[in-house]
Order: sequence, then C-alpha cells, then structure tokens
Amino acid sequence: MAKQNADQVGDWNDQSGERWVANQARLDAIVAVFGEAAIDAVAPAAGERVLDVGCGAGASSLALAARVGAGGQVLGVDISAPLIGRARALASQDTPVLYRVADASNADLSEGAFDILFSRFGVMFFDDPTAAFAHMRRALRPGGRVAFVCWRGAAENDWVRLPMGAIMGILPPSALPDPDAPGPFSFGDRGRVARILTAAGFTDIAIAPFDASVPFGEGGTRDAALDDAVKMTLEVGPLSRSLADKPDDIRARASAAVRVAFAGLPGERSVMINGAAWIVMARNPAR
Repeated sequence: MAKQNADQVGDWNDQSGERWVANQARLDAIVAVFGEAAIDAVAPAAGERVLDVGCGAGASSLALAARVGAGGQVLGVDISAPLIGRARALASQDTPVLYRVADASNADLSEGAFDILFSRFGVMFFDDPTAAFAHMRRALRPGGRVAFVCWRGAAENDWVRLPMGAIMGILPPSALPDPDAPGPFSFGDRGRVARILTAAGFTDIAIAPFDASVPFGEGGTRDAALDDAVKMTLEVGPLSRSLADKPDDIRARASAAVRVAFAGLPGERSVMINGAAWIVMARNPAR
C-alpha cells in the first residue's frame, strides 16, 4: 500500500481492527440506523454495482447486496485485514458481495465499473480526502451516484461528548485536535465536505443532517446496561485511547464518572444515546 494513509492502515490492522472485530455485533447494531438511512437515500436498484468504502465487517455491504440482488454486485473494501476477515466469515456463499483488503484512495479500480459509491462512516480517515474522492470518482460510471454517512462534530455526538466531559478533572486536558485531521469527526463541517467533493469533480451535492438515538449499552437490567455502556467506551473510541496508558486507579475513577454521566440517559434495559451525522449525496457528472 502507498505511504499515504499509513497511520490509519497500521492502526486498523492492529488494535483498532482487533477491537472492532471483538465488538462487531454491538458496533454494527449502534450504527445500523445511520447506514440504512444512507442506503434509503441512494435507493440502490436491482442489478446495480456498488463500491462500499470502509466496509468494516461487511454489514453495510450485505445490506446493499439485499437491494441490488443476484444480478447486482457489491465490492466491499477496507484497509483492515482483521475486519475483512470477519466480513468474509459472515457472508454466505450465494451473496453477491466480494471483499478486498485495500485502500480505496489508491486501489486499482476499473474505470466506470460502479453505479454507486457508498460508505457508512468510512471516508473520514483519508490523509488527502480530495485526492481520494477524485480517485474513487473514476471508478463510477458517468452519472453514477454517491451516498455516504459521516459523523457531525464531536460536541454534537453524546457518545463522545458525555464520556469525554465526564473525565475532565480526572485526566489533564489534552490539546484540541486539528478538526481537518483524519479521524471520525473530520467531516463535521458541512462546508468542508462540500468543498472536498466539488474539488474532486462531483456535482449535485446535497448534505442533510440525520440524528438518531441508538442503544449504546444493553443488558438484562438497567445496571447491566450501564455497565455495558461503560465497557464499550473503555474498549472503543476516544476515551479508550485517552486511558490506554493510564494506571488502574485513574481508569477506575474515569469509569465511575462515565457511569454517572450515562445514568442520566433514557432506557430500561439499554442506554439510549444520541448520534448526529450527515447524509451526503452527490453525482459523477454525465459525459
């Protein structure tokens, strides 16, 4: 693979990829509603060919395959070998899905091979997003469609805002990251997303907010659900990285503070938490 996106490739083939595989079913359940909204927006038709960028463990690819049917085709690409391995294990042999370990920003993709370019939270990590989208656009047929869902800002997403706010005073404040740096919230600025797609050659760009309350923690009781939600934050996401090298007493204090923050959220056998995303649509110009 090219040196571009090397940090992301390394991370997703190491700890991040392994953690997502370990929590695959729970994580897919959390983000499913967002992916379904983006699929509904692009409305894949029977027989269409779809490129699923950052397909992870393949849940979005399988949902797309159900729309395009046996006459269609879905190619799911992801930089993470552990996640692609999981995706292949979950796919049945008669499903029209192929998976490839590849970086979509520079992968060898046949020109005009796809009707739809799709992604569920997989396009926010490119070092050079404009170049990446320009490369992927060449794989779309003239008039082909783009649909992806990406997170809005961290401050709008309670699954990040609440736990990170809860540890203030327990951990020293960290420097604010560059909002344009590769990461889950790098597409939080609607204007930036539009500029990237325009510079990459796309037209008919439409960006709409989409919010949903999702089960971040689940269990047989409310207490079990709270424990599950805290466990999730310690294993996946910004809090897990902030606590990675911290001693046990700091981790225990942080866990207790996060549990208190989550206790104020609704849900009986779950912890329902708000997520805020953009549904982004665009088109490859017809020749």
